[in-house]
Amino acid sequence: MTTKFAVPPISGMPKRGYHHGNLRQALIDGALKLIEDRGPTGFTLSEAAKQAGVTPAAVYRHFEGREDLIAEGALQGYHIFAELMEAAYQSGQPSALKAFEATGRAYLAFARDYPGHYIAMFESGISVNRTPDLAAAAARASGVLEQAASDLSQHIPFEKRPPASMFSAHIWALSHGVVELFARNSPGRASPFPADELLESGIGIYLRGLGLIGPDD
Repeated sequence: MTTKFAVPPISGMPKRGYHHGNLRQALIDGALKLIEDRGPTGFTLSEAAKQAGVTPAAVYRHFEGREDLIAEGALQGYHIFAELMEAAYQSGQPSALKAFEATGRAYLAFARDYPGHYIAMFESGISVNRTPDLAAAAARASGVLEQAASDLSQHIPFEKRPPASMFSAHIWALSHGVVELFARNSPGRASPFPADELLESGIGIYLRGLGLIGPDD
């Protein structure tokens, strides 16, 4: 299962020569690059301004501090993440099994293709409840996986059916664990298997336990 998903475009711009109206995005893009290279606490607002090619004072016209800047990167990340998840879900239709499996692979695709956003979302300490917009964007992304789990759960007898929210949380945790341990080049950790194969086999074991796929699938 190595289906590729179309990666939604994101705003990008050179460090110099920004125009009125896109300075805010230039700062976000600069911060995301710094987050990718140094982590969410490894840069200052002055460095984010330098990355964007503006003066430090310009940052405060748009953001109160570093956390606000990171939160905006996380918000944009959740929107991209949700689009990838929705595209993956649709790519598997009308098969509930294929749609479900595709959403798990989309998680890996997002972490691989948008490392700055991923870190801002999941490793910065920024709460998804920081703002209503951030909470809504995060809920949209998780809702796709929960819908895929709900669809697939219909094939389980009602008395044995786990709540869709629990079902999806298990797969989210499995996907996140594979990313954190084996897909982001963590120091001192190496896997003898590609991250995609680890996730595929893990999901397979989980689904077999629920009786959703046979022993040879």
